[in-house]
Amino acid sequence: MTNYKKQILNCLLDKYERSKSFTGDNKIGQSFSVKLIKLFPKYGDEAEYDLYKSISEAALELERCEYIYLSKKKNGVIDSAALNTNKLNDIYAFISRIPKSDTNERLLHLLNIYANKNEVLAGYCQSQIERIRNNKKAEYFDGDLTEYEYILKAVSEIFDIPDETYIRDFSVKVFGDSKVFERVKRKVTRLLFQYGDFPQEETILEDLNIIKNPGHVYIKGCGIITISGQIIDLSVLNGDIAISSDLLKSIEKIEITGSRMITIENLTTFNHFSRPGTFALYLGGYHNSHRRNFIRKIYEQNPQISYYHYGDIDAGGFCILLHLREKTGICFIPYQMDTNTLRQHSAYTKPLTDNDKKRLKSLMDSEFSDTIKYMLEHNCKLEQEVLDIE
Repeated sequence: MTNYKKQILNCLLDKYERSKSFTGDNKIGQSFSVKLIKLFPKYGDEAEYDLYKSISEAALELERCEYIYLSKKKNGVIDSAALNTNKLNDIYAFISRIPKSDTNERLLHLLNIYANKNEVLAGYCQSQIERIRNNKKAEYFDGDLTEYEYILKAVSEIFDIPDETYIRDFSVKVFGDSKVFERVKRKVTRLLFQYGDFPQEETILEDLNIIKNPGHVYIKGCGIITISGQIIDLSVLNGDIAISSDLLKSIEKIEITGSRMITIENLTTFNHFSRPGTFALYLGGYHNSHRRNFIRKIYEQNPQISYYHYGDIDAGGFCILLHLREKTGICFIPYQMDTNTLRQHSAYTKPLTDNDKKRLKSLMDSEFSDTIKYMLEHNCKLEQEVLDIE
């Protein structure tokens, strides 16, 4: 079979599969045609006689098979080709193309299987079912059903990783192959960011304990830590230290020598932070299990101090604080995440995106309602990393 035959038939089938005739919603008969000169721009070039001859022969052969109807000009040159919809099964078989109806049936089967696995998949699968019913392409599906199921399976398993796990080990656990997850990782993170509740796409895997290298907790300020009998007084250090996730298990004691602890969402803010009487921890977005366990250990040994969280004044920042409270059981107090801060630093605010507005409206019943009203009215949000903590 020549490539020209396949190109002609694929073009016509694409038009058919995008039509109301395909979905059964059309009340009158439709025809599906393409001008050869549009499909093959050099078809009408007199200097390309061999090309003209090959395309014409391919089209005439398809006509003899009754797969298409041809319209010709007065000089005999073929003008357009139209699909014979009575021969669809034969045409699909001729070019070894899987009918879209068969693909959609398999997609719907997969989506119904995974729809109840977790909250992210519930939202995603329902959205894709509606898209397919409206004859739209499922998001993150590029024609490979095997790869698509890998994506769904990864998202179904990724919330159940209790400890930091290397990417290749997660891939072996879920797929029995160390390289599969690497192939679908980008689509998985995009899906999680679009349908989940994460502040940054770049840190999603780390937030869910899927890592390339061991994670670290960055801390500084008024605290004394005892690790395997070794005592480290952070207050005498001019800067922060990073403790690896493996080393966290060896921490025996954490004594906060100041009056409060503060978790900081942004690394830039953490790096510039310096305030007497305060122990600081870089949170880096949604905390994973190691940061969460470390924070709980601090609280267990230092229940008398105050606990604050400092983050962006946007939907992501509010959600991170709520998530931090929920998962640690500690009533963190928001620090400079209010309307007054927005007013004082209005020169640094950014306009809200449509997604920002949607997420903020979903939080209107929270303690941040007054700040959210101000943000929606003034179309603003504030990334705290552009400011110095006062």
